[in-house]
Amino acid sequence: MGTERNTQTDLRTGGEHILACLSPAPSNARIIRTAARMAQAFRGTFTALYVRTPEAARLPEDDLARLHEHIRLAEQLGADISIVEGEDVTEQIGEFARVSGITTIVLGRSRLRHGFRSGPLLSERIQEIVPELDVHIIPDPAAEDGEGYRRLLPAPLLSGPSDLLIMGLILSLVTAAGTVFLNFGFTVYNIVPVYLLGVLLVSLFTRGYLCSVLSAVLSVVLFNYFLTEPRYTFHAYASGYPVTFAIMLATSVITGTLASKLKDQVKISAQSAYRTKVLHETDRLLRHAEGEREILRVTAGQLLKLLGCGIAAYPEVDGSLGPGVYYPSDGSAPEEAPVSGAEVREAALWVLQNREPAGFSTKRFPECGFLFFPIRIRSRVCGVIGIERRRASADLPQDSMIRSILGECALAIENDRNHKEKEEAAIRARNEQLRADLLRTISHDLRTPLTSISGNADYLRKSRQTLDEETIRQVYTDIYEDAQWLISLVENLLSISRISDGQMQLRTSPQPVAEVIEEALQHVHDRGGPHILSADTGQEILIARMDAKLIMQVIINLVDNAVKYTPAGSRILVRARREDPPSPEGRRIVISVEDNGPGVPDAEKPYIFEMFYTGRTGIADSRRSLGLGLSLCRSIVEAHGGGITLADNKPHGSVFSFTLPAEEVQLHE
Repeated sequence: MGTERNTQTDLRTGGEHILACLSPAPSNARIIRTAARMAQAFRGTFTALYVRTPEAARLPEDDLARLHEHIRLAEQLGADISIVEGEDVTEQIGEFARVSGITTIVLGRSRLRHGFRSGPLLSERIQEIVPELDVHIIPDPAAEDGEGYRRLLPAPLLSGPSDLLIMGLILSLVTAAGTVFLNFGFTVYNIVPVYLLGVLLVSLFTRGYLCSVLSAVLSVVLFNYFLTEPRYTFHAYASGYPVTFAIMLATSVITGTLASKLKDQVKISAQSAYRTKVLHETDRLLRHAEGEREILRVTAGQLLKLLGCGIAAYPEVDGSLGPGVYYPSDGSAPEEAPVSGAEVREAALWVLQNREPAGFSTKRFPECGFLFFPIRIRSRVCGVIGIERRRASADLPQDSMIRSILGECALAIENDRNHKEKEEAAIRARNEQLRADLLRTISHDLRTPLTSISGNADYLRKSRQTLDEETIRQVYTDIYEDAQWLISLVENLLSISRISDGQMQLRTSPQPVAEVIEEALQHVHDRGGPHILSADTGQEILIARMDAKLIMQVIINLVDNAVKYTPAGSRILVRARREDPPSPEGRRIVISVEDNGPGVPDAEKPYIFEMFYTGRTGIADSRRSLGLGLSLCRSIVEAHGGGITLADNKPHGSVFSFTLPAEEVQLHE
């Protein structure tokens, strides 16, 4: 049968699944190591389980610290830690083993029994509950000698004098109600449920078991003394009263005990529901957090909500500990500085380097005022979170929640870093492609003017004596035009590089628009050739806030673009006017460059201001544009807070317009 059971289990789970039961017992470390060796030998799965009962909150501090050490030991040995809550430890272990596909349970032998039962030992009950599983018992010499550890502190029988006052008040009201009922003709048997109700109320409104049991006994005494014949004595005439008293006492004790246990279960359920809500909320908030700083802030806020104590957060920066931020427990503004105390930062740095918890309740830096946990995913540590000491002991389910929240935080930081790395890689790839396109275009398009300049200069050097004056003048003109084109190209390249690096600084001031346009046209007049260049600034004095040198470069680039893409004899007009109607941003000046050439096809208009876009229109001369001029114009105009557009010039041609902030003319006598 055993072989058949193992075969079926192996088919279900795919291998051995070892379960080690965690406890604060000193011998539990031996149990964990034994289970880890078994899992390694069988190449199976290793799970460590701790069952938290309502009484577990009263563990002594040394036992609780030992329990945390055992949990960390199990994690180091590769165990999957699971924490369940319930009153019956054996039932919880058995149910967990059934639903998790456990094949072998490893636990320690001791004389300790669960609760007040006088039945079989804990290990024997587990064997009765899951007889189909292999149960390995690890001897506990200390327990065999009767020197086992103190499992729990004595249950608090009485929380305080207020419980006795509440109990006395409830029993007094119940006795008074019973007396009233008796005077109205009710039988004593009808009054018994009233006392049962009183015992139940005492159990609900008091803490500890003393008041529950004491109220059960007192209810019988009060019922006998005040409500049975002869009244106001402890005698009873009816022969059936002793049985009634016994049943009443047993019922009252059971009712009070069950009510107390129900309160504990309700408290555990409420705490579990709140922790689950916090965990779900953490997952939602972290999904929307952007940047490691925001992720750490959300994580610290959720831990603060869960634990109610101060939180210290340290990011990992280039393999070292970054500046820490402390979030006070009172919810005030975080302190943008490392937490004071050399030992605190030293403990946090040790956690970052060793990827293990440290601080109070651990062997490393036990005197530190914080308990530090690494924020890690796999072997990579993304930061350190410190929890301020708030009481002598910590709550184990909260410890499990802390690890879950830190796991969510580590995953969010990892995703954020991966996203940034992808963005940086995409930017690098785009920049590399841009650089390659630029180099390829420059190497191709600079060859023609450089070859022309070199050829014409060599031609003059060798044949000047045989050339007539007109030919010499034409060669000089060709050299000059090619040199001017190269100068314009270099200026555009330098401006583009400054804008890309964020180094372009505007030196704006109120400038007369007419003078800027006139000076710009003087720079392009010689390059206009057979084109007809003119300007129209109207009769009104127009003043715009601008960097005059950069706006001149915009006008020059727009006019050069019109010269290149229109046939000889075309008219090119630079016009300036006030914007009508004014834009919501304020009054603006509109400067436009209009031509009557063939215009820009509709299919090319959406791309005309993009870098390196040259279109399909042929150019009159031998030089090709690099597609930098219009892109540079858009960058300069947008830096001034304006915009640039392209429209058709009726009946044919193009109109490039851009806007600048207008300045009012100030006249002074």
